[in-house]
Amino acid sequence: MRETRHIVQLWKQGGASVLVTLVRAEGSSYRRPGARLLLGASGEYAGTISGGCLETEVVRKAEWMVRNGAVVERYSTMFDDTADIPFGLGCGGVVDLLLEPANTVECQALMAALEGAVAGEDATVLTWLPRERRALQRAVLAASGDYIFASDGLTESELVVARAAVLGRDGIENVPSGIFGERIVAPQRLFVLGAGDDAKPLVSMAALLGWGVSVADGRVQLTRSERFPEAERVMTVSKGLYETLGIRTNDAVVLMTHSYEQDRDLLAAVLPIRPRYLGLLGSRHRSSLLVSEVAEMLKWTVAECCAQIYAPVGLDLGGDGPEAIALAVIAEMQACCMGKRGTSRRLLAEDVDRHIREGGGARYLQVQCAMDIA
Repeated sequence: MRETRHIVQLWKQGGASVLVTLVRAEGSSYRRPGARLLLGASGEYAGTISGGCLETEVVRKAEWMVRNGAVVERYSTMFDDTADIPFGLGCGGVVDLLLEPANTVECQALMAALEGAVAGEDATVLTWLPRERRALQRAVLAASGDYIFASDGLTESELVVARAAVLGRDGIENVPSGIFGERIVAPQRLFVLGAGDDAKPLVSMAALLGWGVSVADGRVQLTRSERFPEAERVMTVSKGLYETLGIRTNDAVVLMTHSYEQDRDLLAAVLPIRPRYLGLLGSRHRSSLLVSEVAEMLKWTVAECCAQIYAPVGLDLGGDGPEAIALAVIAEMQACCMGKRGTSRRLLAEDVDRHIREGGGARYLQVQCAMDIA
């Protein structure tokens, strides 16, 4: 989402020329579908569609490629001297990039959806990819499922079928062939409840991910905006007024006030909301005492409380100090919010032959990465 913020900022400056979107990835790819790059008026750009290897090539040719309208270009990073694919870098996959002029109503509708997402409004974007005798067309649905934009020329039946697919059981994965569908979602919200010095690196790291961060504490001397310049909100919250924070079920929350009483009251207030992630800083003994008391306060079982809490907070990464703790907490939150387990993907020796065999013995094109050129 931080990247989306940068793209929106560049767009609002005016003069953008080309928007590039990764719409398909097969095999190994540094970025996944939905990654974007916006080319500015003076050749500057925001966003990425690879690890940095494709950007130089794409930016150099983008305006020429869209001289007759939007196009889809395929880039291969695997060596295959029989394929009619214009690029090879040695990463091991194939990507399709949609390049579209920035001055069209379709691009403007997409950018409006991205700007809305930064402000907290989810949307669904459906793009009928350009092909022979059919130009790019696009439709945007609000979170309610109602269309808020549709290109001229899209038929009622096309819109009905696409909307039914998006709202169906399989959702965005079930859109008809030839349509690139994506959810444009608001930034992950994080509530850091506790404004001590150890909260500073946690707020900074979350902001680097593009999350919307709110900091709250009952101590006025700590809840100063200059202590947390990356936070969207820094609030002083009195006891009994925790409901004014506006925490929702899809939010992430970390309790780190270092006050047993405050953490107990906050835990009792936040647990019934059942946020997506709820972390509790402190030792196992302290956390056990808190859970035991809060379970009695809420008339919950200890098991019900433990099922909703990550305590002690953070992955077991090792290290010491506020920065190491913040990294462990951020890593656990990221995994939880993305529906992952947070386990290592380390390549094992027994996997090597299998991966090569399954890949058909494909070799990689040995070329110099554009980023390595002086």
